[in-house]
Amino acid sequence: MKIESIELRQIAMELVEPFETSGWRETVRPCIIIALRSEGLTGYGECVAGVGPWYSYETVETAWHILKDFLIPAVLGKDLSSPEGLQEQLRPIRGHPMAKAGLEAAFWDVLAQTKRISLAQLLGGTKERIESGISIGIQKDIPTLLEVIERRRAQGYKRIKLKVKPGWDLEVLRAVRQRFPNIELMADANAAYHLADREHLRKFDEFGLVMLEQPLDYDDLIDHAALQRELKTPICLDESIKTPDDARKALDIGACRIINIKPGRVGGLLDAKKIHDLCRERGVPVWCGGMLETGIGRAANVAIASLSGFTLPNDISASARYWREDLIEPPFVLEPDGTIKVPTGPGLGVRIIRERLERVTQRREEFRA
Repeated sequence: MKIESIELRQIAMELVEPFETSGWRETVRPCIIIALRSEGLTGYGECVAGVGPWYSYETVETAWHILKDFLIPAVLGKDLSSPEGLQEQLRPIRGHPMAKAGLEAAFWDVLAQTKRISLAQLLGGTKERIESGISIGIQKDIPTLLEVIERRRAQGYKRIKLKVKPGWDLEVLRAVRQRFPNIELMADANAAYHLADREHLRKFDEFGLVMLEQPLDYDDLIDHAALQRELKTPICLDESIKTPDDARKALDIGACRIINIKPGRVGGLLDAKKIHDLCRERGVPVWCGGMLETGIGRAANVAIASLSGFTLPNDISASARYWREDLIEPPFVLEPDGTIKVPTGPGLGVRIIRERLERVTQRREEFRA
């Protein structure tokens, strides 16, 4: 499968409502859409790097540079038959997993199209629907948060994840538990705490959380292992797991009991699947996290979440949760039972609406073999 051309588009889309974590707040979501052409087919991928280095050191600017000057030249004109072959071409370029993941996703899409099967099927997915959870950012006050949760629960979301930080944690969780005693609830700290806060973090155990996600440093495994020994609540690692080997090390030392798999964070669907396979072998639950993806990135996430080891509700919400108008048709919708259907058409299984893509494009560049 010869890679004939690759197109990069930097886009920006306004969120339906602001999204705030312990470290940053977003109202407009930028990303890079990658179109890869081979054998008369076009595959699409999404690089989820953001405007600033808050979640990751990667940004839209760094990803554009790495894609244009290193990743694309490494594969353009090459005849590649598998994601493993693509990954091997990119191996000399260290780091930059989000840039690599966007390019790899476009390749996966074309590969599935050439085989006339869905991306989910090519990955080995077995589910027709995936369970959907929702991530709720930090709100202006607790009454507002309770109203948002009430509304999202009414829409059918099975699991509620709350962003927390020092000063917006115990009182918030206590109020939520009093109002919603039986919901599946988790907290996500985005590395806002330190091991010295362990006494404070032990109080999270009283709220019956499904998990506490990434409480300590974004690059840490050792302190998480120490903290997990003191908590009843399972720790879920996100930012700390950047490779399949990171996942192995984390499980070996007991740094977590759950792993959040984000293809963009770990360098693509191939390594996301490797982490899934490792955790399934060890009986460790996983779920697919989100990065405010457009429908293009969301379709890839839905496909990977269709694998059997994704046993917890995923951060994969309906398109309307984030966008007034998504880039795809049909948009992803939440079914009455709190699930999202897995597309069955070739590749991503959704149709990219070029007119919408053009409207949100800020810059574009094409590279030909």
